[in-house]
Amino acid sequence: MAAQQGSSGLGRGFEFVGRRQELDRVLAAVRQPPAVVMVEGDAGMGKSRLVREATTVLKSEGWRVVTGFCHPLREPLPYGPVIDALGKIGPWLPDGALPPSTGVLAPLLPDLADRLPSAPAKPQGPGAARHQVVQAVRSVLAHVGRVVLVVEDLHWVDDATRDLLLLLARDLPDQFALVVTYRAEDLPPGAAALGAAYRPPPGASGTVIRLAPLTQNDVAELAGAALGAQATPKLCAALHRRSEGLPLVAEEDLITLRDQDRRDITELERAEVPGGLREAVTERLTSLSPAGRAVVNAAAVLAVPSTETLLAEVAALNGDEAADGLIDALRAAVLRETASGLYGFRHVLAQQVAYRHIPGPHRTRLHQRAIEELQSQDPLPLVQIAHHTLATGDQMGWLDRIEQAADQAFDLDDTGTATFLLHQILDQPGVDTERRSRAALALARIVNFGVDYAVTVRELRSVLDDPKLPDATRGQIRLGLAVVMLNIGADPAGFRELEHAADELLTLPRKAATAMTALALNDQVGAAAHAWDWLHRGEQAAMDSADEDSRTTVATVRLILMTRDGDPAVWPMLDRLPRRGENSAALVDAYFALGNISEAALQLGHDRRAHALVNEITSLAAGVDQPPFECPLRAMALRMQWLAGQWTGLDDMYAVLHRAYPDVRQVEIDHLMCQGHLALTQGRHSQALDRFTAAAARGNTPRGAPQSREIAAALTMVKLAQGDPQAAWTIAEPAASTLHGPGSWTRTGSLLPVAVEAALAGGHPQAAEQLVADAEHGTRDRDAPATSAELALARGMLLRATEPARAAEHFAEAQHRWQDIGRPYEVAKAAERRGDALTCSCPDDAAAHLADAARMFTELGATGDAARCQHRLRELGVQTSRRPGRRGYGTQLSPREMEIAELLARGATNQDIAQTLFLSPSTVEKHVARVLTKLRTGRKDIQSSLPNSDRPGSHEPV
Repeated sequence: MAAQQGSSGLGRGFEFVGRRQELDRVLAAVRQPPAVVMVEGDAGMGKSRLVREATTVLKSEGWRVVTGFCHPLREPLPYGPVIDALGKIGPWLPDGALPPSTGVLAPLLPDLADRLPSAPAKPQGPGAARHQVVQAVRSVLAHVGRVVLVVEDLHWVDDATRDLLLLLARDLPDQFALVVTYRAEDLPPGAAALGAAYRPPPGASGTVIRLAPLTQNDVAELAGAALGAQATPKLCAALHRRSEGLPLVAEEDLITLRDQDRRDITELERAEVPGGLREAVTERLTSLSPAGRAVVNAAAVLAVPSTETLLAEVAALNGDEAADGLIDALRAAVLRETASGLYGFRHVLAQQVAYRHIPGPHRTRLHQRAIEELQSQDPLPLVQIAHHTLATGDQMGWLDRIEQAADQAFDLDDTGTATFLLHQILDQPGVDTERRSRAALALARIVNFGVDYAVTVRELRSVLDDPKLPDATRGQIRLGLAVVMLNIGADPAGFRELEHAADELLTLPRKAATAMTALALNDQVGAAAHAWDWLHRGEQAAMDSADEDSRTTVATVRLILMTRDGDPAVWPMLDRLPRRGENSAALVDAYFALGNISEAALQLGHDRRAHALVNEITSLAAGVDQPPFECPLRAMALRMQWLAGQWTGLDDMYAVLHRAYPDVRQVEIDHLMCQGHLALTQGRHSQALDRFTAAAARGNTPRGAPQSREIAAALTMVKLAQGDPQAAWTIAEPAASTLHGPGSWTRTGSLLPVAVEAALAGGHPQAAEQLVADAEHGTRDRDAPATSAELALARGMLLRATEPARAAEHFAEAQHRWQDIGRPYEVAKAAERRGDALTCSCPDDAAAHLADAARMFTELGATGDAARCQHRLRELGVQTSRRPGRRGYGTQLSPREMEIAELLARGATNQDIAQTLFLSPSTVEKHVARVLTKLRTGRKDIQSSLPNSDRPGSHEPV
C-alpha cells in the first residue's frame, strides 16, 4: 500500500485492503463539493495509497486531479507544492481568456505563461502579494471545472504554502475539493495541519480520516493476494506481528518473499518482533551488486529524488556501471522511478534505514562529493548544499549556506522556505549575535504577515525568548508582535509589549517614535491620562530621528487625540491633512489618520463626518488589491449601517466578514453586539443577554474604554428591560466610574442615559444627579453631539417624576439632536420617552409621539419596542394597528397567536414574550400551547412551520 504515485518496479501491485470504509468517506465528501478532506496517519500507514485509490475512482467519474508534494529538503519556490500541482493543469484550462488576476501565476508557471494573462504589477508587502496568489489560484481552479487538489505530506509544508491552503480552504471554489495527507506526530508542537485558524467553511463538505493499523485479517488478505497458497495462517500471523499492522512494513516483507525469493518462508515464520522494516530493507540492500549498493548509497545521501547523472557522479561510477547499478536497485524494489524521471526511495523510512547502513567515513565522503556536484548547477541548490555541508561537520559553512539560501528564498518571494531556514539559524546554539539578529529581524518581518494569529504570536515570542538578542533587535521584533496582537488579536496586552519596546528602541528614535505614538492611542481605562505624555515623547523621538515620516505620524496622532477629546479645532486641521502620496506607504498613512479619526468621529456622534471619511478612504484605496486595512474599514461600515437604522441583512453581513477574518477578534465582538441589539429591540431579552455576555467575555480590546462602556450599557439595558433595576445598577455603576478620566465624557458609548436610568430605578437619585453634573462639566466647550443628546435624555429622566412637562422638553431636545446626528433608533426612543412624559398633562400629544415612535420602531424592525409603544397607546385608549381579536379562528393563528409565533421563531423565551407583549406568564403559556398545537410542531421547529416567513432576520411589522 505504500508505493507512491509514479513508482515502478516489483514493489507495486499489492491488493487494497482494510480501507474500504475510509475510501467511501473520501469519495462521499469529494462528490459533494466544495470539500476539504484531511487524511492523517503514521508513516507507512497507507495515506497515499488511500488517496490514490480515491482519485482513480474520481478520475473515472470525470474529475480532474492534480497532486503536489511537500518535502523536508527542497529548494526555494513560492508555494512550491501548489505550484507543482498547478503545473499539470494546462490541458484543462479553458480556451477563453482567464481573469486578469490569474496573471500573477505566469512567473511561477513558465510552461503555462502563454495561456495566462500578463503578470500584474507586484504589490508592496507580503500580505498583498499573498492575497494576489490566493485569488489567482482560486480563480484558475474555479475555471477548470471539477478538480481535486491533493497535497501530500502536509507535515513538511512551509508556512507560506500552509497560509495559502488555509485561505483557499476558507473560500473554496464551488466544484473544488482539497485533499491533504499528513503525519500528526511530525507537525510542530501545538500546531494543526492547516493551522489553528482553520474552521470548516459553512456549506462545504469534508471529513478528517485517521488511519489505524491493519488488522490480522487485513494482513492475511494482503498476503493471500501476493503469495497465494503460500500465505499460511502462521505466516500471516508472523507478518502481522512484524509489521504491527503497518502496511509499508508488511509490503516490504512480501516484496522479499514474493519477488526476490531469497528468504525461506519458515524463516520469516520464526522471526521475532519488531524490526520488520529495518530487516526487510537491510535484506534487500545486502543482495545488491556493488554498483547497485553504490547507487543506493548515493540516493540515501542525496535524500531527494535525483537524476541518473547525479547519482552516478556522487557514487563515483561511470555511465554503464551506474546504469547497471540503478537497474539492480529498481529490480530489488529499493529505489523507484518517479513520474518526472527521477530516482529515489519508495518511502522516507526506507531512505533512513539505507542512510544509517552507510559507514560514517563513507557517508562524509559522499556528502562532500554531493557538494562538489551540486555547486556546478545553476541556480545553486543552496538548501541541499547547506544540508550536505552540515553533514560533513562544517557548522560555520552550513550557517553561511543557510543564510544565503534564506536570502535566495526572499528574492524568489518564497517566504515559507525562508522562514524554515531562518528558524534553523535561530535554533542552532553558538550562532554569533550579528547573524542571530539578522535572522530574527528577517523572521519577524515575515511572521508579521502570517494568516494564523496564534502561530504568528507563538513564533514572535519564541524569537524574543532568545536571551542573546541585542535590545534594539528585540525592540523591533517586540514592536511587530505588539502590532499583531492589537490589530489582529484585539489583545490589549499588546500595549504592554509596546511599553517594553519603547524602552528597548531608545537607540533607534524612529522606531521608538512609532511605539510611543501607538501608546498615545491606547484607549484603555486609565490610559487616556498618559496619552499626551506619550505623544510628547513620540514628538521628541521623531525630532531626534530627523525622519519626515515619523514627524508626519506624530502630527497625525495629535489630530486623533484632539478628535477623541472633542476639540472643535480639529476639523479645519483635518482638512489640511495630506491625503495622497506616491506609494502604498502614503496610502497606509492616510488610512491610519482617516480611519482612526472616522472611528472617533462616530463615537462622538459626528456620523456624517465619519461616513464621509470612510468614503474618502474607500476612494483612496480604489485600485489597491487587498488593502491592508480592508477588514477594519468593512467593520466600520457595518457599525455605521447599524446606527443609521439599516438593519436588513446586517447579521448576515457580519457573518460573512467574520468568516473572512476569523482571527480578528474585534469583528467577532461587533457581530455579537449587533445580534444582541437586534434581539433586544425585538423583545428577545434572553438572547440579547447571551450575546452581550459573550461580547463581554471576549475581554478588553484595543478599542478600550469606549467599547467596554458600550457593552456595559447594553447589559444594563437588558436588565432594565427584564425589570431588574438592582442588577442593572450593579453593572452600570462601575462602568460609569470610568467616565471620570480625561476625554471620557465625549465618548460614553451610550452609557450615560442608561446609567442614569438604572440609578433612578435602583433608588440612587443622588448618583444619577452626580452623573449628569459630571457630564455637563466634562463636555463643556467640547464638540460631542452624541453626549449632548445623551445629556438631554439624562436631564429629562431626572425630571420625569417631578416635572414631566420639562422632562418632555429635554426629551424633545434629545429627539432633535439624534435626528441631526442621523440615528433613527435613538430618535424613536427619545420620541417614546417624550410621549410617556406627556401622558398625564397632554394625552393627545403623548399619543401622537407614542404613535410616531411605534411607527419608527416598526419601520426599523424593532418589533419588541413597537409592541411596548402600542401597549402604552392602548392604555391611553388609542386604537392601535393590530386587528381586534375575533372568535372562531379554528386551526389558523389569531393575530395575537401570530405575534407569539413570530417571537418564538426568533428564539424568545416565555418570559421574553410576557415582557414584550405585556402579558402574564400564564397567559403566555396558554398562547404558546395553542400555537404549537395549531402548527403541529415543537418550539425548535416552529420557524419552518410558519407560513410565508423567513422569520429570523425578518423586519416585517408584527
